[in-house]
Amino acid sequence: MAAHRPSLTDRVEALAAGGRVSEAYRLLTAPGAAADPQALFHLAAWRLAGHYVRRDLPAARALFGQAAALGHRDAAACHAAFLANGTGGDSDWQAALDVLGRHAARDPAFREDLALIGGMNLSAAGDPASPVRGQPLSAQPRAMLFPGLFSAAECAFLIARAAPALAPSMVIDPQSGRLTRNPVRTSDGMAFPFAEESPAIHALNRRIAAATGTLPAQGEPLQVLRYRPGQEYRPHSDAILGEPNQRILTVLVYLNQDYTGGETRFLQTGLGYKGQPGDALAFCNAGEDGRPDPFAQHAGLPVTSGEKLIASRWIRAQPFALPPPKPLLEV
Repeated sequence: MAAHRPSLTDRVEALAAGGRVSEAYRLLTAPGAAADPQALFHLAAWRLAGHYVRRDLPAARALFGQAAALGHRDAAACHAAFLANGTGGDSDWQAALDVLGRHAARDPAFREDLALIGGMNLSAAGDPASPVRGQPLSAQPRAMLFPGLFSAAECAFLIARAAPALAPSMVIDPQSGRLTRNPVRTSDGMAFPFAEESPAIHALNRRIAAATGTLPAQGEPLQVLRYRPGQEYRPHSDAILGEPNQRILTVLVYLNQDYTGGETRFLQTGLGYKGQPGDALAFCNAGEDGRPDPFAQHAGLPVTSGEKLIASRWIRAQPFALPPPKPLLEV
């Protein structure tokens, strides 16, 4: 039996892991690699992450597109996300839908995206075609309700997309530097980073932006959180002390109702809220000076039975960007 020959990307990763990053990069950019969809996808991921090479989002977007044209499924998903949300270039909603359409026949996830989008009332740019209206909940904190912001089908879509990736909420232990269970938020959670923000998820983020009068780019990645009996989000503020690009708003969308307990409670006033599926609660975390608003301190009370599922998005004062990485190789 012939010995297994490592693929090009296997060799690339082995070289990089051994500190031979320059050699690995030369393999990924050799003339023959341009016809290898996995190599193109790998290089795109490097350009996105910025660990081994300088982060270059336009280059990552182009490379994902090249790999997608050669039939690479994951590259197509990333390319559609970048086209929709404008990572590495201008947002091009129709081009994102075209990518989904080209791959939908053999990919159920792309078909699901297209089907959900088909039920939305959207403009040609992917924005809500009608105004999104809310109603005041309180003045302290400044909070608004948006009944039925998401449809039942959209809630079910998010629950299904999130389920395989849900994992215990973690933080970095300041003493050991290791990941450990979050002592404040005992839920399970996951997020849709920009490369995994499919066009359907991006359209939901645009609706959140329209509801709050912000830009989609101001939002951090959409999260889905699951609370089982006894799990909770203990009293906290979503604002970050001293952060120049403050989390000015939090938006919570309640995805199901098959649970007891689990209401959102504001500590200073005792105000509580528990929405029906699709209802959204938006509240300000900070004043105009960027300082945390003490009235916005809140808790997700313990669930007593069933499972609580919510979508959560933190919105910044300015467009949100990940901190620049420190590459090992400048190219």
